[in-house]
Amino acid sequence: MVRDRPVHHDGGVTTTDAASRRLRCALFVDFDNVYIGLQRLDPTAAEAFATHPGHWLSGLESGTDDDGDFTRRFLVRACYLNPSVFSQFRPNFTRAGFSVVDCPSLTQQGKSSADINLVLDAVDALAAPTFYDEFVIVSADADFTPLAHRFRAADRRVTIITASPAASAYRAVADTVITADALTELVLPTTAERLAEAVAAVPVPVVEQTATASATGTGRSAGGEGSTPGGAGTGRRRAGVEEGAPPRSRGIGGGPARALVLRQVRTADRPLNGGSLAQAAQKAEPALASTNWDGAGSFFPWLATAVPEVAASAGFVWDPARFSEADLPGAGGVDLPPLQRQVVEVTEIPNLPTERYRALLTALADDVAAHPFDRPETARRVRDACQAAGEAIGKASVNTVIAGVLYAGLDLAARPDARTIAQTWADNVLGLCRGARMDLTAQDVAAIRTWVGGGLLDR
Repeated sequence: MVRDRPVHHDGGVTTTDAASRRLRCALFVDFDNVYIGLQRLDPTAAEAFATHPGHWLSGLESGTDDDGDFTRRFLVRACYLNPSVFSQFRPNFTRAGFSVVDCPSLTQQGKSSADINLVLDAVDALAAPTFYDEFVIVSADADFTPLAHRFRAADRRVTIITASPAASAYRAVADTVITADALTELVLPTTAERLAEAVAAVPVPVVEQTATASATGTGRSAGGEGSTPGGAGTGRRRAGVEEGAPPRSRGIGGGPARALVLRQVRTADRPLNGGSLAQAAQKAEPALASTNWDGAGSFFPWLATAVPEVAASAGFVWDPARFSEADLPGAGGVDLPPLQRQVVEVTEIPNLPTERYRALLTALADDVAAHPFDRPETARRVRDACQAAGEAIGKASVNTVIAGVLYAGLDLAARPDARTIAQTWADNVLGLCRGARMDLTAQDVAAIRTWVGGGLLDR
């Protein structure tokens, strides 16, 4: 039976919940999958996820998409865990308003019944009288792909939150994917609060500043903390209006377009396509179209003035605190052979040639031999070492390799050598290929090992 979305009537005007941007949501947490995944990546984040669910849940209550900002109301909060292993975390989720479903192991292999319980409850929610605008699955288990397809077929939003590598087919079904790195930032209180502060710190619109404020210099900078002190144009941004100049639009001073760009860029897991971001900015602030991007002429010149905190080049926009030009798709003009190109497209591993993989893996081995392993700091040092050696390798690529070997069970704190790291990374990539159902010959496997192993495995 096809059911219409619920509507509210107000003075003859009909609006849906989507129009009000308040989403009714059903949240389903595969606890074992997420906790174990985070344990491999960042044990501190795993403990924070398990002990303070209310913290990261509140972080999920607001978001943004191409249509603008929205808030979520989690009408269903369900957590599925194995009580034989994780019973100590049950009260934490109960206190956070979750319905906790105990899923003990029913097989000799230790496999719990979490998957089937989650699917049954989710299908019941899909058929319930309450219309849920969005279903949120917190799991990297690709077995939930058919469930996500069912949600999409019913015209519901799908958000997937993962704590480990997820199959490309599973990610492709979702409207939004929150990756393991983003989840780590969300669950750790200090990092999440700092991110929320940065996203929320939208300056006061300049057109609302009074002449007195401009004259006394009390107006805030439109660029926030990222503005460059002094320099050309600083007076206009700080005062909002120069003598004899017409007021600028709210885009410069922190209107909805600026806010949307900051949110999307600072929460993205990779550099964003400028064309798509421009469309989203115009939807958030339609006046930009009629004012020719506030007189700037096009999106990128407007971006340079209105949102100086972000970086842009080659049609992409990114957060310079986390990415660089080396993280852009196809950075360095890499043109891989057909097999390697297919592996990159299917698994989303870094698009690097053999020599850059060798530089990355060697730099990682050298760093963990010289310094105690700390994922963020190690990634930064390895990125810097690669770029100092003239290799265009971005931090996102380094993070992907580090996460891959950690998920594969390698202890980087034990100071493994470059060959061991290369072996583990190659095994991880081949596992991703098999998970994506790639049909690989023995020659294909050997070629992939040589490639992603940086040639270190051929010695």
